[in-house]
Amino acid sequence: MRILQICSAREIGGGEIHLAGLANTLVQRGHDVFAALCPASPVRALLSSLRPENIVELPMRNSLNLATAMKLSRLVRANDIEIVHAHVARDYPLAALAKGRSNARLVLTRHVLFPLNRIHKLTLRRTSRVIAVSQAVAESLHSQSVFDAKKIVTIHNGIDLAKFENVDVRPAGSQKLRVGTAGHLAPIQGHEDFVRAAALVIQNCPDTEFVIAGEDKSQARENRLALERLIHELGLNENIKLIGWADDMPAFLATLDLFVSAARSEPFGLAMVEAMAAGVPVVATASEGAREIIDNNQTGRLITIGDVASLARAIDELLSDGTERLRLAQNAKAVVRERFSLERMVARTEEVYESTK
Repeated sequence: MRILQICSAREIGGGEIHLAGLANTLVQRGHDVFAALCPASPVRALLSSLRPENIVELPMRNSLNLATAMKLSRLVRANDIEIVHAHVARDYPLAALAKGRSNARLVLTRHVLFPLNRIHKLTLRRTSRVIAVSQAVAESLHSQSVFDAKKIVTIHNGIDLAKFENVDVRPAGSQKLRVGTAGHLAPIQGHEDFVRAAALVIQNCPDTEFVIAGEDKSQARENRLALERLIHELGLNENIKLIGWADDMPAFLATLDLFVSAARSEPFGLAMVEAMAAGVPVVATASEGAREIIDNNQTGRLITIGDVASLARAIDELLSDGTERLRLAQNAKAVVRERFSLERMVARTEEVYESTK
């Protein structure tokens, strides 16, 4: 099958990692995959399995860049593209225009819970399928009535399990206990709650280390500055470190005894799945995505969103019980292999492509 993936993202996040894993694996499964990216896109470096000549860079500043749409339309026709697949909302109308009057089918992946706007209703009438990365995202799409309900299908994100199989989990009691979280620095990720919970844990376990991996996408970097102020106000400069983006997630996870997601809303939760695959036990607030990933007290711990005291208590309990951490981690690892592998995600996506014929 000849497939064009479109992505205008200028930074790497969960959606971009998803796209790269999908595109590379499709190539390995015998498909001819093309990619349209914005100039100097960091996504290009992740597309290791694509032929260089199959990757094009075009300006994609807004959803109705007609010059770019015309170039993409010519690419679709010249290469007999069968599937045009877009992953970012601002690319959806562009992908629809690129499909034009060709025989290509338009597939979209929705990674977030935010509502689509009026322009999408006008430009996406000929969409063949919409893939939601979680049931929560699918329900959000249903409520917006942008697409025919029959066109919406849920396919959970998948990860390359091989990258996490050889992570050396830290031996219990051999080092200072270390708790980490990962995600872009934004209020919705609940990093302030993570810091406040850390302050409570440190009252009982003063040697515990906490680490936050992630970048601040805000223009003035105000989210990182706010976290730094809070950490300073609570006197935790020696206990909590902000380390920026973790390029090597398996290596980062290998340093942890416990992974925490304090998100206030989460469409899926890729970092949680990666932690589970690496054998690191997870404590998470009961966000939309976390409830689909974690079976409370079986594959992790779920805590009420915003309940800092309960979050701290769950962290404290697990840090003091290595046997329970191991039980949760082993259960979680088995579930990830069954439900969240990259191979499963790609196979399901192939089925969606085939169903559009």
